[in-house]
Amino acid sequence: MIISDLNKIDGRTYPAKRRTRNLVGGMAPIQASKFCMGHVILEPNGGQVPWHNQDQEEIYFVVDGTGEMCLADEKRALTSGQAVYIPPGVFHQLTNVGETPLTMIYCYAPAGDVAHWRQELDGALPRAGIEAPPLPVGAKPQHTSAA
Repeated sequence: MIISDLNKIDGRTYPAKRRTRNLVGGMAPIQASKFCMGHVILEPNGGQVPWHNQDQEEIYFVVDGTGEMCLADEKRALTSGQAVYIPPGVFHQLTNVGETPLTMIYCYAPAGDVAHWRQELDGALPRAGIEAPPLPVGAKPQHTSAA
């Protein structure tokens, strides 16, 4: 039996004020061929999974907190207990708009790396409205700097 223990996974902190820990895939002890899954904490007041797209389909499930979910040209509140489906190839962004951490679980398939992790660390994310489609009207700005 292989067990991923969140309490023993350091994970990675990203410039957009979030900590991601892979539970399945990546550096996790569990490697599945069909999907990846992880735990993310977005810091209060602006922690973010920045505007990006990927080839995989994905689900975000908010365990605790309140976020602004942007998906293509839509913007909606996403709160504890809610999940959102993200189709492959569609630009999306989740921003913590609350004063407490937002905790969420992601699951995407098929398994494999997603380019936005490396792009964010390198300060090379495609910018909304320039190299990528614009964010929905009124959305929190995309975090693009590695600073």
